[in-house]
Amino acid sequence: MKLFANILLAALMGVVASASFAADEHAAAPAAAVAKPAKPDPAKGDTVFNATPANSQSCASCHNADGNSAIAANPKLAQQHPEYILKQLQDFKSGARKSAIMKPLASALSDEDMRNIAWFVGSKKVKTGFSKDKDTIALGEKIYRGGIGDRQIPACAGCHSPNGAGIPAQYPRLGGQNAEYTIAQLTAFRENVRNNSIPMTGVAAKLNDREIKAVADYIAGLR
Repeated sequence: MKLFANILLAALMGVVASASFAADEHAAAPAAAVAKPAKPDPAKGDTVFNATPANSQSCASCHNADGNSAIAANPKLAQQHPEYILKQLQDFKSGARKSAIMKPLASALSDEDMRNIAWFVGSKKVKTGFSKDKDTIALGEKIYRGGIGDRQIPACAGCHSPNGAGIPAQYPRLGGQNAEYTIAQLTAFRENVRNNSIPMTGVAAKLNDREIKAVADYIAGLR
């Protein structure tokens, strides 16, 4: 009888353990599914990007239907790394990046909307521009390609690549960007108005107005 009781107890313990394991496994499965972001849908991103919400403007009204903004003060988004666009939208929504214009627009977007927009506009080909200031082109090229050693200003190309293509998921594309927009952002970094990138704040802090304008003009012509 004692042997039989021990066998019965062991069997019962095994059933309990199996049930407990199954319950734990079942409970963990939904959590993993929720944590995984939805796969980007560029077609839905196109719809949101070009739609005009009630009492608002579409993304395309400032950045153009294909992300190639014709307004010098607004950035070209076409061919930008989707991960970078997604982060900027998240930063606008959270307030990590300040903008009275972008804050309410980003706040109305879900994470899925942001992801879809980023992958849609990032899939469009950028229309590159050209450098306009012949007097500063050499200075702009020097800063972009070689930095300024005696002031410990690193070359822009080190992170954004020699042709301005950047590095996906790490550093944004700069090539062909509107010079006026680049000037505004470098100035905002320098003056701590924009502070969602510690490396850029450090670099911009060492540049004067003439250097910022020169490198921005040079970047506009990269392709």
